[in-house]
Amino acid sequence: MSKLIYLDNSATSYPKPDSVYSFMDSFFRNKGVSPGRSGFDAALEAEEVVNGTRKMLTKLFNGGSDHNRLTFSYNATDSLNLIINGLVEKGTHVVTTMLEHNSVLRPLYVLEQKGDIEVTYVPFDNDGYVNPEDIGKAIKSNTKFVIVTHCSNVLGTIQPLTEIGKICKERGVLFVVDGSQGAGSVDVDMQVSNIDVYVFTGHKCLMGPTGIGGSYVREGVHINHTRAGGTGVRSAYRAHLEEYPYRLEYGTLNLLGVAGLYAGVKWITEEGIMNIHRREMDLWEKLVSEVKKIDGVTTYCANGRENQNPVLSFNIAGFEAGDVGTMLDVDYNIAVRTGLQCAPLVHEHIGTFDMYGTVRMSIGAFTTEQEIDAAIEAIRDISRIRN
Repeated sequence: MSKLIYLDNSATSYPKPDSVYSFMDSFFRNKGVSPGRSGFDAALEAEEVVNGTRKMLTKLFNGGSDHNRLTFSYNATDSLNLIINGLVEKGTHVVTTMLEHNSVLRPLYVLEQKGDIEVTYVPFDNDGYVNPEDIGKAIKSNTKFVIVTHCSNVLGTIQPLTEIGKICKERGVLFVVDGSQGAGSVDVDMQVSNIDVYVFTGHKCLMGPTGIGGSYVREGVHINHTRAGGTGVRSAYRAHLEEYPYRLEYGTLNLLGVAGLYAGVKWITEEGIMNIHRREMDLWEKLVSEVKKIDGVTTYCANGRENQNPVLSFNIAGFEAGDVGTMLDVDYNIAVRTGLQCAPLVHEHIGTFDMYGTVRMSIGAFTTEQEIDAAIEAIRDISRIRN
């Protein structure tokens, strides 16, 4: 069988840089002990990697002067649950968008159903972008925070965070960003964009493994405890610790995940995030340009490379998205994502919900031009079948 053509990088980047694999193996073999729990050399060396990763990510996001406010969790969904539940109070109003992933929508929905909060869902325009003025209009006197995706996982559109953050600051509400699709893919500056909480996951563009994510919480932002547990520090104290990073970390860290994230962030920093992004977008432009020429293919919001990530959602007339995905897999060894991509409101808005979603191709750092050529030809072949 031919080599797998992997175009599902929005789900998980693959493959990882060789340096990530080798560092994880070496680190876990030689220093795979509990960090910060003991004073022996291996534990101290493990803690150095944990703190080094906090520092690199804090610098990457321009979070602030305190790297301890960069905390780790299982993934972005885990952190979003901590942040959302830690911010809301009964009677809270929240503003979000129709671009959001279920990692935002479902925690909000649970709280809505319990009658604890009210949520306003701001739509996006025909190009896939939220108008910051619509965010401003949705803010009420009891709005506690605005939560917006950095980049749509369905459409690839990068949202105007700086403009939204300015409005939030002027109106005195917190600004939370789901950076799952943005962290490591494009530059982010929490200070410039007035972002109060930036949530990330490690297994996408940060080039780490699955099972690791986290958030950076700016000073002055209060997140209530919704969990409690061991921290390895001040064990005689009965209540969970107030200070960061322990405030949002519970139990033993996923040390191997942190180590992989350390190596991944180091790699993308050395390569240059925007250099990687530029190469990916060159391939995306070719993919979009050629796919749009194919009879029977409909693309969604793929109207230019500005403020765009290398993601293309499309459908082929006469086929359900899932069937196209199966043909791409079985006949061409091309891996894509099909369906609603955990973002149902996006599909409601673009009219693909009742069509069982879209076919999504997402380009990564190791995608080649030859693979894009093969994907274009495969889509062309499938479109001919309907005739």
